[in-house]
Amino acid sequence: MCSPVIIQSVREQVTRRGFLKGVGGVAAAAAVAASPPAHAQQRPVRLAKGFRDVHDLTHVFSPRTPVFPAFKPIQIRPKFSIAKDGFFANEVTFDEHTGTHLDAPVHFVADAVTADRLPADRFFAPLVVISIAARAANDADALLSVDDVLAWEKQHGRLPAGAFVAMYSGWDAKVGTVDRFLNKDAKGTMHAPGFSEAAARFLVTERDIVGAGVDTLSLDGASASKFVAHLALLGAGKYGVELLANLSTVPPAGATIVVGGPKHEGATGGPARVYAVV
Repeated sequence: MCSPVIIQSVREQVTRRGFLKGVGGVAAAAAVAASPPAHAQQRPVRLAKGFRDVHDLTHVFSPRTPVFPAFKPIQIRPKFSIAKDGFFANEVTFDEHTGTHLDAPVHFVADAVTADRLPADRFFAPLVVISIAARAANDADALLSVDDVLAWEKQHGRLPAGAFVAMYSGWDAKVGTVDRFLNKDAKGTMHAPGFSEAAARFLVTERDIVGAGVDTLSLDGASASKFVAHLALLGAGKYGVELLANLSTVPPAGATIVVGGPKHEGATGGPARVYAVV
């Protein structure tokens, strides 16, 4: 049920557009059905204590999106057309862990919770952005450390309860060039930043978090031989979000993350639409 504050706010927005001024039921229906001109686009409702800014932390889901080498590239092809079928629709084929996507605990832990069974309230959380971009610019194997977490806390205070911790390395700037993003050496080993095992364990044992995210393809450093950060985080029942975008536009503290997690049955994860609101 909507709260009286929300209902009143919506009424005020509608009233300002003139839909309730002297119109009967038929006229009102016609006004709603008509498409407003581009310059008269409805602005989103902002509550008195709501957010000011919305940041999209999601990359466009595209055949050009870099994917982990174990997975196939995203495929998008037109399946129906307006000219032939009267409507337009695409067929999209992809592996679960492609694009900006969520990792559920079951992705690495047998019999753990699947994405469709994660509690919905975990998808709304205080967002903590910890930057290691300066180190990552000179060292592709840079890892977010416990010291990085403590340095953030020294400046902003202890991590808020139920936080989502995102590593910002600046790697998302490379997403338009697959070879640069995967950053393989002569032996085919990828190099990109991630969480250290120590930091992942610290976050799940010494702090209260719902999940963690990265602007790379993996919670672990890309050159890791074992998925130690994945196991520490997902093994503690947390979720991960990989291939985040635009973390540089979000303040280190004070934002809220909103994760539109996948909900297909038995999901080990899947593409997600992720926002930060401030």
